Amino acid sequence: MTASNEWWRTAVIYQIYPRSFADGNGDGIGDLAGITGRLDAVAELGADAIWLSPFFTSPQRDAGYDVADYCDVDPLFGTLADFDAMRERAHALGLKVIVDLVPNHSSSDHPWFQDALAAAPDSGERGRYIFREGRGDTGELPPNNWQSVFGGDAWTRVTEPDGTPGQWYLHLFDSSQPDFDWTNEEVRKLFRAVLRFWLDRGVDGFRVDVAHGLAKVDGLPDYTPPADSGSMGGDEPDVPYWAQDGVHEIFRDWRRILDEYEPARILAGEAWVQPISKLANWVRPDEMHQTFNFGYLETAWDAGALRAVVDSSLDSFGSVGAPSTWVLSNHDVIRHTSRLALTPPPVQGSGIGPRTQPKPDAVVGLRRARAATAFMLGLPGSSYLYQGEELGLPEVADLPDEAREDPTFLRTGGELYGRDGCRVPLPWEAAAPGTGFSTTGASWLPQPAFWPSYARDAQRGIPGSTLEFYREALAARRAHGLGSGALEWVEGTGEGLLAYRNGDVLVIANVSAGAAPLLDGEVITASGPLGEGVLPGDTTVWLRAPKG
Repeated sequence: MTASNEWWRTAVIYQIYPRSFADGNGDGIGDLAGITGRLDAVAELGADAIWLSPFFTSPQRDAGYDVADYCDVDPLFGTLADFDAMRERAHALGLKVIVDLVPNHSSSDHPWFQDALAAAPDSGERGRYIFREGRGDTGELPPNNWQSVFGGDAWTRVTEPDGTPGQWYLHLFDSSQPDFDWTNEEVRKLFRAVLRFWLDRGVDGFRVDVAHGLAKVDGLPDYTPPADSGSMGGDEPDVPYWAQDGVHEIFRDWRRILDEYEPARILAGEAWVQPISKLANWVRPDEMHQTFNFGYLETAWDAGALRAVVDSSLDSFGSVGAPSTWVLSNHDVIRHTSRLALTPPPVQGSGIGPRTQPKPDAVVGLRRARAATAFMLGLPGSSYLYQGEELGLPEVADLPDEAREDPTFLRTGGELYGRDGCRVPLPWEAAAPGTGFSTTGASWLPQPAFWPSYARDAQRGIPGSTLEFYREALAARRAHGLGSGALEWVEGTGEGLLAYRNGDVLVIANVSAGAAPLLDGEVITASGPLGEGVLPGDTTVWLRAPKG
């Protein structure tokens, strides 16, 4: 494979959360036709590819991450013909198409799980999932003490066909999401077929959900995570259901399939794994092409911490010949426009809501978010953007309880708010019903009253708007070849400043609240207004680097 064909090494990949991007039929839920109608905006932004969160057949108990049929489109989002039309339009605009794949678990509505419920213990049907006998005198206790990512026990007991209490099945997420047993060859065969179905349909790759899961330690020993750990793990040294070596055999098998296809198709892993040196195992030459850099995403707005994580990322991924990726927001975390204004930020997966104190300062948050984005987009490698961040959207904290749908909120009795706040449908036109998300004004999550001020048409062509800042930065990133460049730190810039060269661009981030002297040079772009000879606090500037 030639270097020019390895598009993922430098790509800017734009995540689309289908139910919240654009609604094409007016029912208040985004769909594939809505995406097709708005793809021009993504191309105009300057992205190279789109990644779509799940649109497969699903009862939607976890917003489509509970899949009942991996090879069809849920009627909520349209049809396979609608997918084909969307893919064709994306490719015509020069956008690659990456689809989400959810291999750790299926929906409890999946035919295989329904067969398992009807079958006897130790049957082949149950062998596709992780069924176990319970503990206690009558099997009344779960097989171990594992807790669900969404709160509560990770085990649910079934009622056997004869009406008696029976075995328990594992679900690291919601009870409607039973975990597959990846030691079962039938499971592996199923997903090989799923990969080929979508590859033959022209997709350019897969984002793999929970790519650090799938393999569990033999015997399923008890495990109690630290109280301050994130819901997806990653910081703990040895978790029996995360980051086990058995996942690598699975992805090597998948890589062999993808390597049969031209032009190049990719695997991008969602793997919450620390340290980054261990995460690099997911992107060795015969495994995945990319994995999300959650260590970077979770790094505080601090000069020393940022420099350390960038060095670690470039060293670790570079040691296995993989590009580093950079990401600040997605559908599972508090939008960085709000998160960077919270010290310390809430634990991943907990979200923010009406009772959160202190609340993020919207002005400080947006200023830091833009500065963080400018710092990120100057780095060599591939960057991911989450829909709406180019508008400066904040996390919506004041959603009413009755509107929330995240299983985290429901399973914890409202103790944790979950992820709905980053999933509120996008504002496109300030004066339109539903701010242009839906022709009828319907919206599956309520849009806040201030949403029109963030609408795309209220920002397009307005100098200094967040949208225009993103467009300018992405255009400059492409023009200066920053994705394929190399980083060289600049020393002696002063406390609170972080500077590096990438090719002919000098990136300087003022990570402090106070102003600092601005070096002389031609300004290429800046995350915010610059003073005369001054780089304000929480601001990043790109200068044309002097030669020599």
